[in-house]
Amino acid sequence: MTKQYHDTILSDAALDQLYNHARTYNGWLDKDVSEDQLRAIYDLMKMAPTSANMQPGRFVWVRSQEAKERLAECASEGNKDKIRAAPVTVVIGYDIDFHEQLPWLFPHTDAKSWFEGDEEGRIEGAKRNSALQGAYMILAARAQGLDCGPMSGVDLDQVTGAFFADQPRVKADWVCSIGYGDPNTIFDRSPRPDFERFNSIA
Repeated sequence: MTKQYHDTILSDAALDQLYNHARTYNGWLDKDVSEDQLRAIYDLMKMAPTSANMQPGRFVWVRSQEAKERLAECASEGNKDKIRAAPVTVVIGYDIDFHEQLPWLFPHTDAKSWFEGDEEGRIEGAKRNSALQGAYMILAARAQGLDCGPMSGVDLDQVTGAFFADQPRVKADWVCSIGYGDPNTIFDRSPRPDFERFNSIA
């Protein structure tokens, strides 16, 4: 029987590591991130929810210098060196035809039929849920003691061509560097709104 954790609140130290003291890094210490660490991140990320367990995210973990150069060529000028210096930068993409995998990912019912013939609906669902998976990835990396630097300043068509050319139904959406952040490269934390500003309880 699976233990239920619903009544357990994480320690202040854990919440600080995931949220309160975690920052977006622009530079990195000269420390490697291993393949085992990347697999550990994925193994946490995949457990988080997506609609009908669709798991539409497709990820390329860019570690080699050659791959970093290819990705940097797709980035805005301000992001090129960030990508080159990071131990790993992940390309987060989404599979438009994720529904082909639903017979084994969501075997309780014929979920594949829900999405057949509706490519626009699939794109909407894939983009939303792969973005969720990318957010889960950031939390998973932080849980492993790593830091993140998410970026949207890339030419997505170029990134798609460079990293998903063999998967014509997969499109790149954003990228995120992962490593051990250099504290000298972060800015002062920007303001965060209090609850009353953007929330209501109905």
